[in-house]
Amino acid sequence: LRATRRASGFRAAAGTSARRCASGFPEASTIWKDGELIPWKEANVHILSTAVQFGSSLFEGIRCYGTPSGPAIVHLDGHLRRLLDSCKMYRIDVPYSAEALAAACFDVVEANGLHDGCYIRPMVLRGYGAVGMDGKGSPVECYIPAWKWGAYLGADAFSTGIDCCTASWARPAPNTFPGMAKAAGNYNNAALIKMEAQANGYVEAVALGSDGMVSEGSGQNLFAVRDGEIATPPINGSNLQGLTRASALQLAAEAGVPVRIEPIPREALYVADELFFTGTATEVMPIASLDRIAIGNGRRGPITERIQQRYQDIIHGRSEDVYGWMSLRFCGV
Repeated sequence: LRATRRASGFRAAAGTSARRCASGFPEASTIWKDGELIPWKEANVHILSTAVQFGSSLFEGIRCYGTPSGPAIVHLDGHLRRLLDSCKMYRIDVPYSAEALAAACFDVVEANGLHDGCYIRPMVLRGYGAVGMDGKGSPVECYIPAWKWGAYLGADAFSTGIDCCTASWARPAPNTFPGMAKAAGNYNNAALIKMEAQANGYVEAVALGSDGMVSEGSGQNLFAVRDGEIATPPINGSNLQGLTRASALQLAAEAGVPVRIEPIPREALYVADELFFTGTATEVMPIASLDRIAIGNGRRGPITERIQQRYQDIIHGRSEDVYGWMSLRFCGV
């Protein structure tokens, strides 16, 4: 009976969530660019820059949370290491150290008064100069904007879960491009996955790899729970090595929940007791249905809830940061 009711109300609920994600851009006042803070509207890139023409841009998405100890940035070191690793894979020499970029992230938070929490977007790109797609001769430019941003998929979705589909678009095969790099051009595939899902009335999608096995969401790692155990796909060149994924693995171990990192066939998702996404923007998000098939009882399951609540307690400063995820300005930055 519940599955029938859920199916009948599916499109309206999913459409509402989809519209929430498409709200206007919440501008801040300043952006860090190559060592200085500049007005938001002056952070411009030439139309013929290598980044615009050929997608030669590497980036990170980082969350900062308001805590009782002040604004704290989650996984800051991990994000900046991945940014520099991504640049190395794409043969871009970054003129700033991870320490300098970390200080710049806090400068942006403070300059814009975003002490209650925000989203931070460090970007490294090839600017205007080269004609060819290799970007040789184009300057390397570094930007760090930040803006106020709440729950990516809506605060109510943390308890109700979201409706997802299986994407018709596959994730690229390993060795097509560096799947471990967070590169702007790579996200054209993710955009197709997301747009298709929303066009069909879903909030998000699960993508398969070129081998037909489960890969990830449009911008999230995926976990499945069955019989009290968690399974998640390996990092295999088709998906991103998520930092929130690593946190979820730590919290599962803390809770004594067995975890298997193994290939997962699509059909295993339909008969899972629970499914959930993880990601910096998404955080820990339950999946209520996949392809109009209710997952478990059609709402957040107990293991998802436990991991989600523990994660939220740490990042918001309600529990001790026993894993060292959070960075505060007075802690050496």
